[in-house]
Amino acid sequence: MPETPQTMRAVAIKGDTGPADSLFIDTIPTPTITGNQCLVKVKAFGLNRMDLLQREGKYPLPPQAPKTLGVEFSGTIVATGPEVSHGFKVGDEVFGLAYGGAYAEYIAVSGSMLMHKPQELSWEEAAGIPETWFTATQALYTVGEYQPGQTVLWHAGASSVSIAGIQLARAAGAKAIYVTASSDEKISFCVNQLGATAGFNYRTQDWAAELLKATDGKGVNVIVDYIGAGYFAQNLSAAAMDGHIVNLAFMGGIKLPEGVDISPFLRKRIRFEGSTLRSRDETYQRKLRDEVERVALPRFVKGEFKVVVERVFPWEQVVEAHRLMESNQTKGKIICTI
Repeated sequence: MPETPQTMRAVAIKGDTGPADSLFIDTIPTPTITGNQCLVKVKAFGLNRMDLLQREGKYPLPPQAPKTLGVEFSGTIVATGPEVSHGFKVGDEVFGLAYGGAYAEYIAVSGSMLMHKPQELSWEEAAGIPETWFTATQALYTVGEYQPGQTVLWHAGASSVSIAGIQLARAAGAKAIYVTASSDEKISFCVNQLGATAGFNYRTQDWAAELLKATDGKGVNVIVDYIGAGYFAQNLSAAAMDGHIVNLAFMGGIKLPEGVDISPFLRKRIRFEGSTLRSRDETYQRKLRDEVERVALPRFVKGEFKVVVERVFPWEQVVEAHRLMESNQTKGKIICTI
């Protein structure tokens, strides 16, 4: 392998925070590696909503995160630390999750958060897996405690995490999988292409009432929610007895409206739990990595699971990529290639 340069190009933010057009490609020092880390030459990276929040200075970074945006990527290992695990070596094609730094030519990342890239996956597809599939796995199993034969509701059904979650729940024998979305087109996509049972257009329907009709008044066992306050009361209504509500974001606000009835917590023994992924330690991340490798990777190789890539941009067009994500018009991942 050629010698690694001392400096590299990376996406930076003029003034450290700002709108999409404040992004530019800068030259910064190439990261160094220690212990169980690998240095990866990045081929592609995935965009996530947290990148928009971080760009605006609204996302609390974990202490080990560099300033550079980006948590998921694919690429080739160019150097390994003395304690590297999982059989990684120079020249391996990999993809993985990081605490930050993926919007760059090189990234230093723990071997605990890397996976070998199957030949059946493109660089772009592989870069779109880690954050979304780790999060969906965490929400469904680790936090939601899903059991085969249960029913699941994924809000924002055409979001990347829910696209992963629908496929995971279907493969795990869910009795029924429901989604909410902002358009009939997105609902059709979730039902006809991903295998969801039914979907509800939250712009034109009372989705909680429709879900209760669809379940004969029983509700669903696991709800994965990104909306927060805006759906709080409806989630309580839609949850089944002993239901689990997994909250991953607050896109609909953090202040509950006055008069919200919380009696379903006791009446239906509902558990509401918030969860994040980026702030978790490496041990937690490694367990999720192992689970994704065990459950999802073989199905990607066989073509049973798919990464839905909405659009691929050269990284020089990262401003346009961020604007597209901000438009909320996408189904699946936005990827940048280097």
